[in-house]
Amino acid sequence: MGTESRRMPRRTVTGLIEVIDVMTEERIGHLGNLSVGGMLLIAGVPLVEDGLYQLRFSLPDSDGQSIEVGAHLLWRDDASAPGQSWAGLRFLGLAPQATRSLREWVGRGGNDAH
Repeated sequence: MGTESRRMPRRTVTGLIEVIDVMTEERIGHLGNLSVGGMLLIAGVPLVEDGLYQLRFSLPDSDGQSIEVGAHLLWRDDASAPGQSWAGLRFLGLAPQATRSLREWVGRGGNDAH
């Protein structure tokens, strides 16, 4: 593989961490990977191109601490599973405590962090 070109380190999420649309309280998918700047979402619902979302998820091993964040859909691509897609979202307006929590979690990733 080539050299990592992302600006921020990211960490793959193991297990199934649900992502909730705060406006509808519906599960829209689960996390694929996370960085302080955004996420890879494995979406189970159609997403609006260039859409803005208010999302909530819990960090793995965080004793249920949830993070709520605004997010901008940058891209989406159909996944191989019917009804699913891969989606890249950039975080907007992340609270300072959430930023610290994400930075610490990504940093603990060891070999998972990219």
